[in-house]
Amino acid sequence: KQKTAYEIRLSLVGSEMCIRDRVSTQSTGFLSVRRQMKVIKSSDTVAIPPNVQVSVKNRKVTVTGPRGKLSRDFRHLNLDVSLQTKGKKKFVLVELWFGVRKEIAAIRTVCTHIKNLITGVTKGYEYKMRFVYAHFPINATVADDGKSIEIRNFLGEHRTRFVPMLDGVTITRSDKDKNKDEIVLQGNDLELVSQSAADIHMSTLVKEKDIRKFLDGIYVSEKGVIGAN
Repeated sequence: KQKTAYEIRLSLVGSEMCIRDRVSTQSTGFLSVRRQMKVIKSSDTVAIPPNVQVSVKNRKVTVTGPRGKLSRDFRHLNLDVSLQTKGKKKFVLVELWFGVRKEIAAIRTVCTHIKNLITGVTKGYEYKMRFVYAHFPINATVADDGKSIEIRNFLGEHRTRFVPMLDGVTITRSDKDKNKDEIVLQGNDLELVSQSAADIHMSTLVKEKDIRKFLDGIYVSEKGVIGAN
C-alpha cells in the first residue's frame, strides 16, 4: 500500500527534510506529466542595520532610513515575510512551506529586493551617463530643478527631446572641467533610477540607420551607490 504525504511526513527523521512525491510520467498522446520534489521548509534572512526601521504587514515591507522611506508589496508571492529578533539583532525572515524549485527561487528574489530598499534609504543609488557622438554634438539642458532633461541636436535633428524623471530621481550635469559630456542620476529607489536612465537612453535611439556605424546616443557608463567613486 502506498503511503500518503501525511504518513511520509510523520516518518521523516534526521536530515530527511523533504517529501519526494512519486515520480511518474504519464504519456497520453503529446501530454507528459511529471511531479516535482517539494521541500518541507525553505527560508532566508536579511539583516537590518541599526539606523534602519523595517515594518511588515500583509507581506508589504516598509523601510525607513536616513534618506527617506521606501516600500514594496510582495502579496503576489505565496511566501511568509516576518520580523524576527535574536538578542540585539533584528532581521527579516522569508519562509516558504512545501515549495517546488521555481517557488523556492522567489525567496532569494524577495531578500534581494529588501536589501535594495535598505541600501536606498541609507546610501542611495547613482547612475552616470555619457554622451557619445561622432559629428553632431549632443546638447542637454537640465530643467525643472533636476526633474527633467531636454536633449537637442541629436544627429543634427531640430526637434527637442524632453525626458521627465520618475518620482524621487534627480538629474545633474557633471563638472565641465572633468566630464563635460556626462550627466548623473541619483535617487533612493533603484528601479526608478535605472528606469529613468533607460528612458534617456531610449529617447536617443538611432532610427533607420546601421547602428554598427552610427553609435551616437546617451549610454550608462557607471552605476552604484552615491559617493562610491
